[in-house]
Amino acid sequence: MAQHESKEADFLVCGLGNLGQSCVSILKEFGARVNAIELTEIEHWEILHLPELIDFLVVGDCRQPKMLEIAGIRSCRAILLVTSNEQVNIAGAFAARSLNPNVRLVIRSAQINLNEILSQSLGNFVAFEPTQLPAKSFALAALGSETRGFFSLDNRLLRVVRVKIDSTHRWCDRASLFELNNSQRRVLIHGRAAKPLPRPFYHWESEAKVLAGDTIAYIETTENHPQALNRTRISSPWFATEIKWQDLGHLFKDFWQEGRQSQRVAIVCGIVMLSLFLCGMVLYKLQYPDISLQDAINVSLVLSIGGYDNMFGQLKLPFAIPWWLHLFSISLTVAGTVFIGILYALLTERVLAARFQFVRRPPVPKSGHVVLIGLGRLGQSVAKLLQDMQQPLVVINATVAEPGILPQMPLIIGNIKDALNKVNITTAKSIIAVSDDEIANLEIALLAHAANPKVDLVIRTFDPRFSENIARLLPYARVLGVYALAAEAFAAAAFGENVLSLFRLNNQTTLVVEYQITLEDTLNGRLLAEIAFGYGVVPILHARDQETKLMPSDDIQLQVGDRLVVLATIDGLQRVENGISTHRHWLVRVEKALTEAGKFTAVAIITRVSGCDLKTAKTLMNHIPGTLELPLYKHQAQRLVVELGKVQVMASLVNSQA
Repeated sequence: MAQHESKEADFLVCGLGNLGQSCVSILKEFGARVNAIELTEIEHWEILHLPELIDFLVVGDCRQPKMLEIAGIRSCRAILLVTSNEQVNIAGAFAARSLNPNVRLVIRSAQINLNEILSQSLGNFVAFEPTQLPAKSFALAALGSETRGFFSLDNRLLRVVRVKIDSTHRWCDRASLFELNNSQRRVLIHGRAAKPLPRPFYHWESEAKVLAGDTIAYIETTENHPQALNRTRISSPWFATEIKWQDLGHLFKDFWQEGRQSQRVAIVCGIVMLSLFLCGMVLYKLQYPDISLQDAINVSLVLSIGGYDNMFGQLKLPFAIPWWLHLFSISLTVAGTVFIGILYALLTERVLAARFQFVRRPPVPKSGHVVLIGLGRLGQSVAKLLQDMQQPLVVINATVAEPGILPQMPLIIGNIKDALNKVNITTAKSIIAVSDDEIANLEIALLAHAANPKVDLVIRTFDPRFSENIARLLPYARVLGVYALAAEAFAAAAFGENVLSLFRLNNQTTLVVEYQITLEDTLNGRLLAEIAFGYGVVPILHARDQETKLMPSDDIQLQVGDRLVVLATIDGLQRVENGISTHRHWLVRVEKALTEAGKFTAVAIITRVSGCDLKTAKTLMNHIPGTLELPLYKHQAQRLVVELGKVQVMASLVNSQA
């Protein structure tokens, strides 16, 4: 039932399914005004109290211009078209653009080629497929490794790692946290042993020593291939770079056990035929010394390929031959005929397989593998990622998959409960249940846990309340709500940000967000240190003109036209959007300068790190001891003290609130 009086809003959400409701909830966390359109009245809400969060609800078709106008499209900053019907979303996008040329269009669509065309035609447009956005989160959750996220920026691969420090780690008792930051690495989170990890970034002391039992999360650049992401690379003789003679027996044994039956038959027949051929050549040469070696080879070859009639087809034998050699010749011809028949059968199988796309999939891994349940869009994305990381993998799917879908992947078809007995579940590393039925995912996870209590469980869910209940009841499982993960990317995109990727770190979603700095931008003119410590985001790439820097210096001051990529949680994006930064209440007191050269250099360091003007820095250094009366963030102030110490200028921190 549509209202007749429109109300202004910052955002308009069309489609209030699981994804739409999650988007509304996140947008309201930003303090935005959110209107919504839903085709029919909703009786049961997935998120409690969501009706109270919606500022204005219109019941109608979002493709109709009248419904969009009633919902306030003309005053909206962005419209999120997130119904389960892609055609409705695309039609609604055209209708919205005709009514508001400036509104940002964020739609749910998996049509990659069409999305690119729409982006060029409609402008200010972005499209996501919610089932594929969290694929990396599912894949990494199943690995149980230190890697928590990975993505590419400007042809360089970056990965997010969380590591538990033990007494043998190279950082233990040798490094302070600030020393870990360099041109390839940035520390994100640090927690002491037996204490919960802090959720925000930068909640760690720069000068704190790394101790055994600590947990450190950091981002680093690495070589640009997926295999580098997996610290526990597959150990297989087929990937060895050097093969020793003593290993050949093991290689043949592995091939014999893992190869197909037709391959084993072909190998045995080939060995038998080669042996018979060599015996025939030797026997004819020994029986008839006058013939040449070439003639002996020719006779044995003719008999091997079924040419008995060419040799002995006459009524009377053309030459004297002992009965035993005559019998051997007959046996050689019969064996050759059988071998050629087998060879033709194998070739026919290959031709038919290529013609009709028949797939011979590899066998199920024996241990240390990942079992993936479900081969929908999300399942295919997760499987592809795991294969790229060279993880042993087997997939269970209820229905027959298309032959061309990941042909190098072991696949079990049929009843999923029965199939668990066929995938070596007792020796599996982890289970990823990503079917479209969240109840079935839970049931499969429980069955797998009963069969193998040590297996890691990753469960896909849709209902937020269901996800919370499972997470409480199954603390040993990783429960990931696919729409809750994707909604954060949709919400961030609605604010005009370009979301490049997302991953889970410390039980919260972290977004990789790209900013293009404009004149009115809240980031314009700020130091990266102010952006990082003030808003709680992590700058990981800065580009100006043709120069691009990964892990850029905190001293860079942003200008119009710059490109900045950061890691940010939803809370960090809220701060950036609203221009609300945390308070700065740390001062730096300069005690003394040991050399005149250091005193001169300190002026440039103070100006660069703090962002103050040159006159202020000179005045401070000409009146030491003295305090820089410019409040800084703690990490920024600590870095300034360290930099001054390098040029023999002694300084210390002063808490202005003390």
